Amino acid sequence: MNVPDFDYVRHYVHKHAAIVIEPGKEYLVESRLLTLARKENIPSIEVLMESLRKDPKSHLHRRVLDAMTTNETSFFRDAHPFEALKKFILPELLEKHKVTKLINFWCGAASTGQESFSVLMTIANHFPELLNWRMSFTATDLSKDVLAQAKLGRFSQFEVNRGLPAAMLIKHFKRHGDYWEFDENLRKRVDFREMNLVEQWLPMPPMDIVFLRNVLIYFDIATKKTILGKIHDLLRPGGYLFLGGAESTINLDERFERVVLAKSTCYRRVQS
Repeated sequence: MNVPDFDYVRHYVHKHAAIVIEPGKEYLVESRLLTLARKENIPSIEVLMESLRKDPKSHLHRRVLDAMTTNETSFFRDAHPFEALKKFILPELLEKHKVTKLINFWCGAASTGQESFSVLMTIANHFPELLNWRMSFTATDLSKDVLAQAKLGRFSQFEVNRGLPAAMLIKHFKRHGDYWEFDENLRKRVDFREMNLVEQWLPMPPMDIVFLRNVLIYFDIATKKTILGKIHDLLRPGGYLFLGGAESTINLDERFERVVLAKSTCYRRVQS
């Protein structure tokens, strides 16, 4: 991929999604643009880039943005955060909010829905009483394509094989041909909505638990600080933030305290 085309794409992606694509990642950009060109029936990357430059407001720019975001996900990814929910955090919140019976969740990089549905299965299997509370569950992502799949709740055999215990597959999914469909009563509890983390945020209620895993690693320090500041203001005092294993609030926002729960690490908004 030539330098001008690479620079065009990475500057556009940084401007509109704050994702940093370092020099040396030409192979990654080329691979994803080639896939996009095939989907759009465009004969080559060169023709794709020519179309982008001719019309800065074309739908292709949004498709490039979607192509450059990483949507890697799986059911119960990394396992430990869900164990921390089950053994420590949800019991604490059940006691803390037993009078108001109000609890709010946000998954800030929802992708195709596996993380949100994993949280709901944890609740349904171990704390079904929460399903009778005033529980809001917001799930957002930058990509319209992945949100469309998440709303359907349909997964291939390959996708359900990644991290989903057989007992939960049988209990919470129905087979439809080549796909498995997540339980409708649980699925409809999630409000899947499009949102760009570096633009204006949607109105959301004060949160008790936020999942924003493996997202901050793609941003520069200033953007990380801005996002963490918004999360701090969104969380209730004592609320929990789950980040990816390579991410931390340390040296970015000292209003969070690091909490180790068995084999999981999360961050709690300091009581104020």
